Amino acid sequence: MPALPVWLLLHFAGAAIGTWLARRYALKSNLLDQPGERRSHVVPTPRGGGIAIVAMVLLAGALVGFQSPGDRWLLWSFGPGLLMVAGIGWWDDHRPLSPWVRLAVHAIAAALLALGIWSATGGAGYAMVAFLLAMGLVNVWNFMDGINGLAASQALLAALAYAALMPGGGGLPWLAWSLFAACAGFLPFNFPRARIFLGDVGSGALGYALAALAATSMAASPREGMPLVLLPLCAFLVDAGFTLAWRMLRREHWWTPHVSHLYQQAARRWGHSAVTVIYSVFGSVTLLLTFTLSNTAPETTAMGVAGTYGVGGALWVLLRRGRRD
Repeated sequence: MPALPVWLLLHFAGAAIGTWLARRYALKSNLLDQPGERRSHVVPTPRGGGIAIVAMVLLAGALVGFQSPGDRWLLWSFGPGLLMVAGIGWWDDHRPLSPWVRLAVHAIAAALLALGIWSATGGAGYAMVAFLLAMGLVNVWNFMDGINGLAASQALLAALAYAALMPGGGGLPWLAWSLFAACAGFLPFNFPRARIFLGDVGSGALGYALAALAATSMAASPREGMPLVLLPLCAFLVDAGFTLAWRMLRREHWWTPHVSHLYQQAARRWGHSAVTVIYSVFGSVTLLLTFTLSNTAPETTAMGVAGTYGVGGALWVLLRRGRRD
């Protein structure tokens, strides 16, 4: 592998160039997100820029898989799974599909990831967690990709956390650094003014890549790993989880597009940039807590993670109540 700064620069530049090309393609093909009552933007905007991030992460996975014998599962498991999630998202960006078709493809991709994790760790429990994380995070990142910069910035922070959690001797930290740099290369096109959106090709792929990083980070630190890997995902899991539960309780069609998430309602009041910065501040706090709690006793780690989620849930309830008032 090259030196880390070279690796980061290559993936940053590749994602930036790829996003620029994706924007040109979207404009030429009229691949635009139109404003509407279930959208948070007010002008037609190109979509599908996340394909550049996908390309860089796939390249990183291939390089790591070829050069690190212990990580060969990236070639036959993670890579094909990521292609499936990104591919069905790319199709949906061009021609909307049934949510159940997308869910079936996500399930197959999640099963592939689970098999890869099982072969790499020998633990069926880790495989099950990987499957659940993939199914959850692919859809969470899709739900939460609704305002400028939010999904990519949260993925960037989470990737940085997982890069720090994984042992430095293996090849997987390079995958985390690739995702970090690729998100950084995409963000100038998406924040503060969105010249292109991730699209389903990008949002679902981000969730899938993060599921792989979270599962492998957990396997690397089995005693405190399970609660700790959830910490960098706190902002999105709280908003998506509470909103989903609230919509189910109201017997709404929870799988359909909507603007019920806290971040969507807050963006209407304060604007996209302010909300993305607020979520980034919260994400940065969870990032620092991840670094701190990784060196503490498992009981302390679990209490810290539970406390953070408790604070996040309380903020969600208070802010939603404030919006209704």
